[in-house]
Amino acid sequence: MLQKQISKWVFVHLTFIYGLLSELHSLLTFNREREIKSLSAEIERLKNPQNLDLSSTGLDELREENARLKYRLNILKKSLQEERSYSSKSMTNVNQRLQEIFGDAISVAYPDLENAPLAVTPNQQAKFGDYQCNSAMAMAQMMKAKGLKVNPREIAEKIVQNIPDNELIERTEIAGPGFINVHLKKTFVSKLLTNLLVNGVQPPPLDRKQKVIVDFSSPNIAKEMHVGHLRSTIIGESVCRLFEFIGHEVLRLNHVGDWGTQFGMLIAHLQDKFPNYLSVSPPIGDLQAFYKESKKRFDDEEEFKKRAYQCVVRLQSKDPDFIKAWNLICDVSRNEFQKVYDCLGIRIIERGESYYMDMMADVVKEFEEKGLVELDEGRKIVFAPGQSIPLTVVKSDGGYTYDTSDLAALRQRLFDEKADVIIYVTDSGQAGHFQLVFAAGQMIGWYDPKVTRVEHAGFGVVLGEDKKKFKTRSGDTVRLMDLLKEGLKRSMDKLKEKGRDKVLTPEELMQAQQAVAFGCIKYADLSHNRINDYIFSFDKMLDDRGNTAAYLLYAFTRIRSIARLANIEEAALRKAAETCEILLEHEKEWKLGKCILRFPEILQKMVDDLLLHTLCDYLYELATTFTEFYDSCYCVEKDRQTGEVVKVNMWRMLLCEATAVIMAKGFDLLGLNPVQRM
Repeated sequence: MLQKQISKWVFVHLTFIYGLLSELHSLLTFNREREIKSLSAEIERLKNPQNLDLSSTGLDELREENARLKYRLNILKKSLQEERSYSSKSMTNVNQRLQEIFGDAISVAYPDLENAPLAVTPNQQAKFGDYQCNSAMAMAQMMKAKGLKVNPREIAEKIVQNIPDNELIERTEIAGPGFINVHLKKTFVSKLLTNLLVNGVQPPPLDRKQKVIVDFSSPNIAKEMHVGHLRSTIIGESVCRLFEFIGHEVLRLNHVGDWGTQFGMLIAHLQDKFPNYLSVSPPIGDLQAFYKESKKRFDDEEEFKKRAYQCVVRLQSKDPDFIKAWNLICDVSRNEFQKVYDCLGIRIIERGESYYMDMMADVVKEFEEKGLVELDEGRKIVFAPGQSIPLTVVKSDGGYTYDTSDLAALRQRLFDEKADVIIYVTDSGQAGHFQLVFAAGQMIGWYDPKVTRVEHAGFGVVLGEDKKKFKTRSGDTVRLMDLLKEGLKRSMDKLKEKGRDKVLTPEELMQAQQAVAFGCIKYADLSHNRINDYIFSFDKMLDDRGNTAAYLLYAFTRIRSIARLANIEEAALRKAAETCEILLEHEKEWKLGKCILRFPEILQKMVDDLLLHTLCDYLYELATTFTEFYDSCYCVEKDRQTGEVVKVNMWRMLLCEATAVIMAKGFDLLGLNPVQRM
């Protein structure tokens, strides 16, 4: 029995040693040479089992040594965390820092409990503190499953007893069945707010810069962008902005539909309608109408259909005249797409299906060489593990499919681009297709999902106010450009209704019109959970009450005007940020300060789940929390008779500024353009 207990302690001790090694690796960037060398020497000695005395006396000595090492390591940790929190320009993720602290406490309190649940969340009610650790109840359930009955409150007490010294917890309380309520130090929050104002909104520290590819928008050549492309374009753009801000290298790809049999009929129609297209650029004004004409001929005229198929063959064999015709058609589409992208502020690189054409044969060959291809009535198909539907990599006529091009694209992005993260932003209807493609990529050994993140960020459809698929009155799909023009008209009507045309210059009015129109369209999409369908309503999105872009843009402009109306210059605010302590004595000051500092937590959640409505909800909460603060706490005090400023509470002006810079960064991530005057 003693031998078994000793072995267990040795295992725990060695586990702790390896934990120390990991800690030491992160300590190397700091000047702690003497302590590190000392700990390293002891660790190297203790890593050798021959140096461990496994008698019961030796076990006691091991326990004492463990305690001594932990004590010394905690001192190092505390000083390092203080440096990171106050010296670093990066914002601190308070929730993550609390998870580290409670994680350490749990591992010390219950070293034998593997993968102990760790749950830390902001407290919804101020009377219960600022954050809450809810691990004790889940740990009790875990222990019960192992035959150990322990009261969750006892677990919570033991966790609290083992919380290491730290820079942010003022005190803790145990409530109910085992909730651990956490009260933060006001000095800690105040210093983080000062850091934010002095250094600007900086992302949390990045462990490793990654290559991220986002595949989004993806309209089809020769067809106009419609409302169905709206969500992919808006969501994809914001996902790119998020990963860029975090510090990753982002490649924004537009996987346009620029290849396939439809180009045969388009080129054949081009030859008939504009026979001199090779020397004179054809004046195709309406490509949509041009497409419909060629489709009608393809369906009705047998001779035209044969010629269209011949054109496909000539195009695929890269005949120069046919490549030129193809490029002419693509250019007309690109110009139309760009008008939409310019309105919405979209940056994207076109890399359509044609880019991967020459790679498809090699992809099929690789699957064949590994014995993964089956023949099915002339088709070449691939079954991925756990999938009931196969991928068709070669059609019975020898042609390739969307499956082949998507496999080729996946392979190119993994091996040539060396992507660490690949995100596909398309409608949820394509989820099954991407599941097959990803499963095939894993099966053939292209990537390990534990190492490389390949994900489909699906979204629901856009509905009209009748809760049916969004269409025009005639039943046609809504053109995206028409939708944006309608948004501009309605936003101008709204601004004039509020008399803004009387107080803004023509230039300011136009800026406000565009900010409201395009901002409201984007925000209405992003503020809904992307997985769900959403109802498109101009009336709701232009409403300046509730969680809308119109309300938030107005709230931001109002916050920015506070300093301007008090005649406080930017330079004075910057100087105050360096010299003035931000007091958080009033409950509304405290509530606003904590809300501002939750921004890094919101960023991390979005990186994890790609759900951007979390940021919209946060910005709305921040704006309403600011209103509570502003209504309760005087920032600028004026003489009631003359209206002159008699007192400026500068620490409160700094809270206004901190709110504004966080909102501005949030708007930037969502692709909204705030204006100084509205």
